[in-house]
Amino acid sequence: MPTETSGRKKRSFLSNLWRGTRLAMLRTNPAKLLVVGYVGYMLAGWLLLSLPFAHEGPVAAIDNFFTAVSAVSTTGLVTVDPGSNYSFFGELIILLLIQVGGVGYMTIGSFAVMATAHKLSPLREKMARAAFALPKDLKPGHFILTVVIFTLVCEAIGALALYFIFAGAGQEDAVWSAIFHAVSAFCTAGFSLNPNSFEAYSGDVGLNVVISALSLLGAMGFLVIHDVWRNFTSAAFHLGFTTKVILRITGAFLFIGTLVLFVADPGIAALQPTERLLAAFFQTMTATTTVGFNTVPIGALSMSVLMVLFVLMAIGASPSGTGGGLKTTTFAALLAIMRSTLKQRSRVRFFKRPIAASRLQAAGASAVYFIVLLAIAVFLLGLTDPQFAFDRVVFEVISALGTVGLSMGITGDLSSLGKLIIIVLMTAGRVGILTFGIAIAMHDETRAEEEDNELLF
Repeated sequence: MPTETSGRKKRSFLSNLWRGTRLAMLRTNPAKLLVVGYVGYMLAGWLLLSLPFAHEGPVAAIDNFFTAVSAVSTTGLVTVDPGSNYSFFGELIILLLIQVGGVGYMTIGSFAVMATAHKLSPLREKMARAAFALPKDLKPGHFILTVVIFTLVCEAIGALALYFIFAGAGQEDAVWSAIFHAVSAFCTAGFSLNPNSFEAYSGDVGLNVVISALSLLGAMGFLVIHDVWRNFTSAAFHLGFTTKVILRITGAFLFIGTLVLFVADPGIAALQPTERLLAAFFQTMTATTTVGFNTVPIGALSMSVLMVLFVLMAIGASPSGTGGGLKTTTFAALLAIMRSTLKQRSRVRFFKRPIAASRLQAAGASAVYFIVLLAIAVFLLGLTDPQFAFDRVVFEVISALGTVGLSMGITGDLSSLGKLIIIVLMTAGRVGILTFGIAIAMHDETRAEEEDNELLF
C-alpha cells in the first residue's frame, strides 16, 4: 500500500511538473524557444559526430562542433573535408542534421505528432507560426503537411536526376552522393562530399540545372510554394503580395548578378561561352539562395565581383524557406523606405501597396542588427586571426551570418576562438538575425498582430 501511494504521488508530481513546464513555454517568447531547440540539436549532433566510428581519422572536438552547427544552420562552412574525414555514419549524421535544420525541427516534430494525434498542441502551433512567420489565416497543420510532402518530393526527384549525372561521370558511390547532394541543395546547406564542391562540373549543364532548381525551390520559401499550389488548385489565379515581391526580387537578383559576373570577372570571362554563362549564373544563384556550392574557385574572383556577392549573400533568400540572410522581403521594405523618403511621401509603399509600420520597424532593426554583428565579428576575428586579409574576413563573416557557406579558403585555418565566433554567427543566421536578437533580449516583448496582406519577415 505505501508503495502504491508513493507511486501515485510521484506520477502526480511529474504530471504537475510537465503542466508547469508547458505553461511556462507557452508564456515564453517563441524566439527563445526556437534558439534553445536549435542549440539542442547542434549539441546532439556534436556528440554523435564525436563518436569514434563517426570519422575516418582523428578530428578535433572543435571541428566536430563546427560541423554540427554548420549542418543544423545549413551554412556549409567546414573546417575539415566531410567526404574524407567522416565515415558513412558521420556523413549520415550530417545529412540528418541538414534535413532537421533546413526544414526546421518544429516541422519534423509536428509532422510526427500529426501522424499519430492528427492535431497540433497550442505550443506547437505557436512555434510553427514563429518559425515560418505564418499569416493568421493559414492553418499551421495544413502548412506543415504541405512543407513535408513538397520537401520529400523535391529531394527524391533531385536525387534521381543527380544519380544519372554522377553515374554518367563515373563518380564513386553515385547513389549516396546523389541523395546527400539533393538534400544539401534543397536545404541550401552547401555541404559537399567533393573536396572542391562542384568545380569539376562547371560545364555540366545537367548538374547546374538540377542543383539550381533544388536550391531555388528551397530558398524562395514554403509560403510561395503554398501560395502557387493553392492558386493552381483553385478556379482563379491570384498570387499574394508577398509571393509577388519574392519572385520579382529573386528574378531581378539572378539576372543582374549573372550579367555582372559574366562581364566583370576575368576568370569567368576566360571560359567557353556556355561554361561562362553557367558559371556566372551558378555563382549568382548560390549567393542569392545561400546554398554555398561553387563551380569556380571563390578566392580567385575579382574584387568587384566579390562586392556583388557581399550584397547578394547579405540579403539572402526569402522568409519561410531553407535559406538565410536578411531576406528579400526585408530588402523590399528598406527599398520602399528609401523611395518614399526620396519622393517625400508620408506613407511607405511597395508595388503600390502600403507597408505596415511594424514591418518597416522589423526590417530596419534586422538591417542594423546585421551590421552590428558584422562589425563586432570582423573586429574580433581581427584580434584572434590577424594573419588573414580584411576582405577574406569580411567575406567569411557575411557568409556565416547569411548561412551561405562560401569561403575564400580561410575557414579551416581559423583559430579555435575564431571558429567559435563563426559558430555564433551561423547560429544567429539560422534562427534569423532579428529572432536571435529578440531571443537574447532581457525581457519578452508583446508583438502586435499584423495585417495579413503585408510583407512577411
